[in-house]
Amino acid sequence: MSIKAGRTPRSTFTILSTLICDGPMCPKELSAKLDMAPRTVSFALKKLLRERILRRIPNLSDMRRPKYHVNIEQARTLLEKYKDTPYMSSVSPLVWRKIV
Repeated sequence: MSIKAGRTPRSTFTILSTLICDGPMCPKELSAKLDMAPRTVSFALKKLLRERILRRIPNLSDMRRPKYHVNIEQARTLLEKYKDTPYMSSVSPLVWRKIV
């Protein structure tokens, strides 16, 4: 896995946490909900897609804005690996209940 705690921005874990709790969302929705720059969201999504933690699914109401869905097994592995690091401070306790 190329996601390393010291090399990955906290925003990546925040976005992953939001997608686990709230379900599939498009980048624009994530950007508005988390008050993050679209570029930050895009960077995190690409990193998570590359690791197969997320998958892109078509948005049937607007095909120009795909939604991103979490692969729970991969996310569980990643979150367990970094459970005791400061990066997990951005992960909601609700996420832990959902992935267990």
